[in-house]
Amino acid sequence: MLDKFKVTLPDLTGDEERFAYVYCPDKPGKYPVLYMFDGHNVFFDEDATYGKSWGMLDFLIYNDVPLIVAAVECNHSPDGGRLSEYSPFTFTNPKVGHIEGRGKLTMDWLVKEFKPYVDANYPTLKGRKHTYIAGSSMGGLMSLYAVTKYNSKFSKAACLSPSIWFASGQLDALLKNSYIRPGTVIYMDYGSNEMRHHKNMAVRFRKVTGILLEKGVYLTSRIVPNGDHCEACWEKQIPFFIDLLLYK
Repeated sequence: MLDKFKVTLPDLTGDEERFAYVYCPDKPGKYPVLYMFDGHNVFFDEDATYGKSWGMLDFLIYNDVPLIVAAVECNHSPDGGRLSEYSPFTFTNPKVGHIEGRGKLTMDWLVKEFKPYVDANYPTLKGRKHTYIAGSSMGGLMSLYAVTKYNSKFSKAACLSPSIWFASGQLDALLKNSYIRPGTVIYMDYGSNEMRHHKNMAVRFRKVTGILLEKGVYLTSRIVPNGDHCEACWEKQIPFFIDLLLYK
């Protein structure tokens, strides 16, 4: 079963509606929940920004995965709406200009409004142990932010091609200063073809993974051979991070 319905994020976009998606297995029982960013790109090609989704629905059904997946559409405003809502930090970048970081508002809505709704309407295992988060690019950065800053809510995260290349000082400080509970699990990858997109990307990848290891995170990090920054590549990584999230 997959439900698609409209929600509002009042502190971010007022009464403007966007879509939320919740997949739930048909078999009776209670399930852990994976929250995902860029919900329009997760399930259906016809909803995806570039016409190609992650194909998550097909994967979940074909493999009979015991997992609820709840995802919310991003802000499509051409004036940096997604960058703002998916950035934990206010920053200025030569390519995108000045961006006000509203990631905290996004996460506060997710944990205070959306998660309670999902828990009330679907057969979820409600505790932190069974609550995960995932995303790619800026959504990957937000997943890293969520599992560290909101570690009391999320025990595991999958951060695909996370945008760790900007606001690096603020990100490193966040990771170093956050209290991360024992047993926290993080999957983080980057495509080999992406490494040349940003200066010193390999240095940043080593720095961030190093901090996470120092914090005692159970970390799986990968450089995906021939991996690119696109949904088709992220779809291929689903088995890797789903197996990790559900590993007991």
